[in-house]
Amino acid sequence: MNDFDFLHGSWDVANRRLTELLVGGGSWEEFPGHAVVRPLFGGSGNIDEITFSTLGHQGVTLRLFDQERKEWSIHWADSRTGRLGPPVVGNFVGGRGDFYGEDTYRGRPIRVHFVWQRLTADSARWEQEFSVDDGQSWELNWVMELSRAQPKDAS
Repeated sequence: MNDFDFLHGSWDVANRRLTELLVGGGSWEEFPGHAVVRPLFGGSGNIDEITFSTLGHQGVTLRLFDQERKEWSIHWADSRTGRLGPPVVGNFVGGRGDFYGEDTYRGRPIRVHFVWQRLTADSARWEQEFSVDDGQSWELNWVMELSRAQPKDAS
C-alpha cells in the first residue's frame, strides 16, 4: 500500500518526450519540470502537481491503492484540457511498477504502459509508452528523470 511513499516531497524533473507520437521514430524534445507530491489516506494514495514552466502548463496525477484488488490506479489531468484521463492500473514487483490502461490518441485506440522505478532515495524514473497493436509492440514516448529538489537557501 505504501509503494509510492518514496515519491513524497519536491522534485526537479528532466523530461524527454517524442515530438510526434506513433509515427515510427522522430525527434525528442527536452524540457524541465517541477513536481510536488503529497500523501493521501495514510499512504494508500497521493497527489502530485507538476509544472512545466517552459511549456506554460501543468499536470496533476492522482494515485489510489485499491485495498481489495491490491493494485494502484494512476489518473492524469492536464491544465490544457481540464479532463481526467482514463487510469492505468498495476503494481510494484521488485522495485519496479508496471501500470497498463486503455486510451485513445487522436481518435485511435491505444494501450498505455507506465513504468515507475525508484533508483535511490533521491532519484526516480518514469516512462510512458504506447501500443497500437494491443501490446505486441511499444513506442517509448516520454521519460522523466526525477531528482529530489534541494531546499532553497534562505539567506
